[in-house]
Amino acid sequence: MARPTPWRRRRSSGEQHETSTPAPASPPAPAPTPAPTSAASRDVPGPGARAGGTLTAAAPATTSPTPASPTPAPPSDATARRGALTRLRDLTPLLLLRAAHPRQAVLTAALMVLASALADRPTRELGLVLATVLVGQAVLGWHNDLVDRGRDAAHAAKGKPLADGRLEPGTAWFALACGVLLLVPLSVSHGVTAGSAYLVSVALGLVGNVVLRSGVLSFVPWAAAFALYPVFLSYGGWNGEDAGSAPTVVMVVLAALLGVGVHVLRAVWGLVADNEDGWTYLPLRLGLRLGAARLLLLVGLYLALVVVGMVVAGTAVGLRA
Repeated sequence: MARPTPWRRRRSSGEQHETSTPAPASPPAPAPTPAPTSAASRDVPGPGARAGGTLTAAAPATTSPTPASPTPAPPSDATARRGALTRLRDLTPLLLLRAAHPRQAVLTAALMVLASALADRPTRELGLVLATVLVGQAVLGWHNDLVDRGRDAAHAAKGKPLADGRLEPGTAWFALACGVLLLVPLSVSHGVTAGSAYLVSVALGLVGNVVLRSGVLSFVPWAAAFALYPVFLSYGGWNGEDAGSAPTVVMVVLAALLGVGVHVLRAVWGLVADNEDGWTYLPLRLGLRLGAARLLLLVGLYLALVVVGMVVAGTAVGLRA
């Protein structure tokens, strides 16, 4: 008969009852719900998948088509012509021509040639007078626009290539220097006295562009410069020889009065800007008192009377004394 194992003891009745009563089981965890598959994500077998694994196909990218940029229409003939004309106007020689005050230059040169013809100057000398006066007026015009570059830009003046930036100041200064170098031999070729008179008149115009122009004595440089024109014409000769004599006093006085009228006439179109800048010169004083329209009419009559007086005096006493 076998003996009981020493390390096994008999359980008590309470222990047997506790052991025989099963512990309540915890509720089973819910099974994971498989993620819904769409047409864009489905099981696709592949050679790189493990056993029982799947490959998920990536959904194709949905990009909206980029609209094609419209093809620019070719420029029309009118636009092309306008562009070519603009490029032509912006050429440096034409910009220099505009900055030289061409209308005033041509008008002054034409009147000087006419006066020379009335004084019985030879035809070859008429061409020399024309070239000399044109160069001198161009020098004065370039200098005037260079001095007034800031004012013209501030007042948005039209027809000023230096003020609107299309013409470089250095280019204008270079042209002015070349004009002076050309003007000196042209003037002296009329004779020392005649050439000196014209060079002094141009120098007075340059000084007038800087000083006296905004005050009550603004007319003085104009009167003095124009008074030297009869001296230039009466003493003028050819090949550097003085061939004439002194002008008559009446012609000198009438020329000075003509210069005052030209000064007032040129200032009429800038009276508003000059008034804003605080100028007190003669044309502005007259404009404030008479009005611009009436001033323009009166200065036109004044210039006509002076020109008629010069014609009468030239017929009666002539240019030379």
